[in-house]
Amino acid sequence: MAQFWDSPYTHRMQIDLSDRSVLVTGASRGIGVAIARKLAEAGARVAVHYGSSVDEAETLAGEIGGVALQADLARIGEPERLWAEAQARLGAISALVNNAGIALGSPLDGEAWTENWDLTQAVNLRAPAALIRAALPHFIAQGGGHIVNIASRAAFRGDTPDYLAYAASKGGLVALTRSIARGFGKQGIVAFTVAPGFTRTEMAQDFIDQYGEAYASSDIALTRMTEPADIAPTVVFLASGLMDHATGATIDINAGSYVH
Repeated sequence: MAQFWDSPYTHRMQIDLSDRSVLVTGASRGIGVAIARKLAEAGARVAVHYGSSVDEAETLAGEIGGVALQADLARIGEPERLWAEAQARLGAISALVNNAGIALGSPLDGEAWTENWDLTQAVNLRAPAALIRAALPHFIAQGGGHIVNIASRAAFRGDTPDYLAYAASKGGLVALTRSIARGFGKQGIVAFTVAPGFTRTEMAQDFIDQYGEAYASSDIALTRMTEPADIAPTVVFLASGLMDHATGATIDINAGSYVH
């Protein structure tokens, strides 16, 4: 059972997800690991999706009492297979967390620009849409479900020229989330976007190596860069049902570097 302070002067708010099962994509590293751990801490059974990091995923699943499921989200048909396998292993699924994503630096004059653009859209946008499409009949049949899509502040403020594809994919994910929220709320389905800024993960390290940590953290309002553990509690809260009337909303977690 996860505990959250609702005020430093009052009681603790407790979130109990012991009757819930959740599929988290990209859960073998970075933000996904933190989300999976926090969901399990609240009692949820978690399907830990991974692409290639089998050892990390199986270790995490063993530690939190979940299941590790592999899928290459860049390939057509794999998101649907992943959903079917998660449903077969977990039974009723109450929430889907689309966390998996890639960020490929692609100079405009680079030979791999088109290839990297297509791959980025496939993983960051097409795969979440396909997973949601697969999940909707299940959620509708059981009377509802929660969808949390991990986007980025880049969806709103843009990104550097080398990361146009990344920003565009995350902007599309925000629009997808709002469309699902507006279109399926009457059937008990709610959808949210969480938009982190720079977060200390392996994926962000390539950007940090290229531009420098000072560049990555120069515009934050706090004293340290965001960590995966700073993002996970919000995802648990959104998946709990306590925030359903914020469906369609975007939650910014970027240390005050961008407020929209």
